[in-house]
Amino acid sequence: MNAPSAATGRTLSTSVTSNERNVALKSFAELAGRLLLASLFLLSGLSKLGAYSATATYMSSAGVPGALLPVVIATEVLGSLAIILGWKTRVAAALLAGFSLLTAFVFHNNFGDQIQMIMFLKNVSIAGGFLLLVVNGAGPLSIDRRSARV
Repeated sequence: MNAPSAATGRTLSTSVTSNERNVALKSFAELAGRLLLASLFLLSGLSKLGAYSATATYMSSAGVPGALLPVVIATEVLGSLAIILGWKTRVAAALLAGFSLLTAFVFHNNFGDQIQMIMFLKNVSIAGGFLLLVVNGAGPLSIDRRSARV
């Protein structure tokens, strides 16, 4: 028997179904958010492999040793995969937030150039997204959540 809920007038089975839909929507939105946030870093890291010499030269022109390029590529590729899969999400998100801020200050600090200012603010905004992951974690559709159940 479906008894009406005192607060809403809906039956209990209706509110449970609605709650299940909300949980599913939230789970998929968290997964999509992680995918969208991390895809930039995955593509950027992979493109650096294809333009290794040019990227090392660009880094050197900004005062960053080109010898650090393997670390940059590993950070972007491995960090983004960890975020997408939801593995060690809080740690990976904290590292990528720091990476985003460091990149903003080193490469996009010419605020007289509107494009550079926008790039700076983009990196700061991305860092904000990663900090939300640090606080909230990856959500139910993640390796983190599955390993917590075991």
